[in-house]
Amino acid sequence: MADRPPVALEDRGESGDGRRYSPSAARNREPILRVLKPRLPQPARLLEIASGTGEHGAFLSAEMEGIDWTYSDIDEDSLASQRAWQAMDKTGRLRGPLTLDASADEWGEAELAGEWDAIFSANMIHIAPLAAAEGLIAGAGRLLRPGGLLILYGPFARGGEIAPSNAAFDQSLKARNPSWGVRDLDSELRPIAHKAGLELHDLVDMPANNLTVFFRKTVQEPDD
Repeated sequence: MADRPPVALEDRGESGDGRRYSPSAARNREPILRVLKPRLPQPARLLEIASGTGEHGAFLSAEMEGIDWTYSDIDEDSLASQRAWQAMDKTGRLRGPLTLDASADEWGEAELAGEWDAIFSANMIHIAPLAAAEGLIAGAGRLLRPGGLLILYGPFARGGEIAPSNAAFDQSLKARNPSWGVRDLDSELRPIAHKAGLELHDLVDMPANNLTVFFRKTVQEPDD
């Protein structure tokens, strides 16, 4: 990211074959599947940003037969785990990982792959500087096909209001790094998305005061 690689906020178990395991991914993968499956048009080519251990991609692509899923990350340990998950894949629809810094103005191989149907990122933008969210949204505006979806999962504030558990989490994040923090969907992210040609399309409440947020790329040209 803009100042340092992503940092995991939890201990990640490791298997003998190189695959890593995230407790939070184990908890949230089923709720995320229930939200994505009816809302994500299939077939679809999906790029995941900051894929972490790789568990989301492995699980969700196996459960949604029309999804062609591509990993990406900047963190070397995470990339190694994603390679291990991809090596074990039996669907033929789990690809990557690409080395990709979401905060960069250019996303390397992802730029050469043609238009993406969806871009997905879970639990990334609050453990990175705001520049990462800005870069993620700008990249989605640049690389999604018209009507394509940017899908974000994690904790958010709404119009200056925040759940008490998310407020405590926000304070703990800022204690680790003042540039981190729970982002406000309405005052921070929606204006950035609008400038990139993305509009809020759907919003789903998730367990533990998280949200799944769907931005849709509009047909109109983005603002200057």
